[in-house]
Amino acid sequence: MITMEALQTAIKLRVDTYNNNDFPLPTRVLKSCELLDSRNQILAQDITATFDIPRQNLSAMDGYAIAHGSDISNDSSIQIIGESQAGSAYTGELAAGQGVRIFTGAVVPDSCDTVIMQENTNFAAIRDTIDKSKPYTVTLSQTAQIDSNIRKQGEEIESGETVLKVGKRLNAADISLLANLGASQVKVFQPLTVGLLATGDELVAVGNELTSLAQIYNSNTPTLKTMLADLPVTIRDYGIIPDNLEQTTAAVHKAMQDCDVLISTAGVSVGDYDFLTTVIEQLGQINHYKVAMKPGKPFVFGELNKDIAKPVLYFGLPGNPLSTVVGALQFVIPALWQMSGAGLAERPMQLSVKATLTNDIRKSAGRKDFQRGRLTQNDAGSYQVECFSGQQSHRIKRLSRANCFVVLDKDSGNVASGDSVIVQPFPWLHA
Repeated sequence: MITMEALQTAIKLRVDTYNNNDFPLPTRVLKSCELLDSRNQILAQDITATFDIPRQNLSAMDGYAIAHGSDISNDSSIQIIGESQAGSAYTGELAAGQGVRIFTGAVVPDSCDTVIMQENTNFAAIRDTIDKSKPYTVTLSQTAQIDSNIRKQGEEIESGETVLKVGKRLNAADISLLANLGASQVKVFQPLTVGLLATGDELVAVGNELTSLAQIYNSNTPTLKTMLADLPVTIRDYGIIPDNLEQTTAAVHKAMQDCDVLISTAGVSVGDYDFLTTVIEQLGQINHYKVAMKPGKPFVFGELNKDIAKPVLYFGLPGNPLSTVVGALQFVIPALWQMSGAGLAERPMQLSVKATLTNDIRKSAGRKDFQRGRLTQNDAGSYQVECFSGQQSHRIKRLSRANCFVVLDKDSGNVASGDSVIVQPFPWLHA
């Protein structure tokens, strides 16, 4: 069996080759995406600013813009001859000793080099006596500094500056930046097409009736659709495939014509009715089979490449719900972000923290173990985690109750209450 870390590395290297040779990013189809629909899409072209931000010198405060050459020491007086508001700039000329009332975000007149906060003048004392239609005088209550309280033209972004690069996974902050630059659309990579299929005579699609005690609902496909919902992919659901070699072959052959990636659940073990590994070997190859982790040992990573222009990467997940979730989080989702063109820094991080265990854990050495738990934080900021009993991969209620995985190294044995352990919070809790 390959270790989990070795398999992660092998998948990453294979995807690197895929992105560089099999389906090179520079050759992929691009699409124009409306700005408000671009969250989590992968930017396919550099974004270059066409103007400065700010476009002019702006005031950072409510107060007074003071002309060049004015005396701005404590107790000096300035004649106020006009006003500059956000969206309505003062356009007249000012001489030394003059200024204009100015508000946050308003344009600073070209003849001014300093903005004085209104709190640093006698404004509060005279505001009720001011006739704004006529010049009036304010007195400084402390010495000002030249260039203070001014947002300089271009200090945030200069015209011609590249502000976002190819491979950026667009988020709310990026959309804010693009909106500030007036971009209503962006060029992104065409989403990958990901096929999903479930296998098993016992499976029934959610929404249909169970007609036999031998039947169960297919929970893995809805789970995967939810887990992949934030990725820049288009999902094709090939439904439930019976435990039949011919039908399994036909379904996989159809998927490899339509998709860039195929993900299956169940059918990858060594049972008499597990046909997927046979089909993958007939239509492509298995790169790795079985990983030293629990749950999720019978994980398959391969590719379909018979009589098609480019390979379709294949991920075969076990049928038990917990195994599906663990395999998707550790292998499939990171690979899909990478395949989609997301730069290394743009792929979601797999967060982990150290926590104090509040109960004993039984574990046998040999496989990396992902046990469901409940992570909490005390008033001092320290983390504690309770590890649930009954960790079998078919037990679904505890997965819903959990908010993390307690990750135990493959060589570790039993762990005692009070020991420090590594915990991976579920990504949907900090999305």
